[in-house]
Amino acid sequence: MAKKEGDFSEVSYVFGIMSVVLAFFTPLAGFIFGIIGIVQSKKQKTPLSEKGKKLSIIGVIISIVLFITLIVIAYFKIGINPLI
Repeated sequence: MAKKEGDFSEVSYVFGIMSVVLAFFTPLAGFIFGIIGIVQSKKQKTPLSEKGKKLSIIGVIISIVLFITLIVIAYFKIGINPLI
């Protein structure tokens, strides 16, 4: 049984799942995998690729929020005071 060339729906779904999972551990990797998942989901329009696109968008949003949170925590933890 030959596999179709260009079946990107499964690829985008896997990248979407990886994006959400990695967003909690390494937000930068979650962001990168989310962008890759969004790009892959645009290559083919199937229900699975739409689910992958949604997961990738969720992963990108979580990654951005957690990355900003980590920057703010690091800023206050170091104790840099720009007013001095």
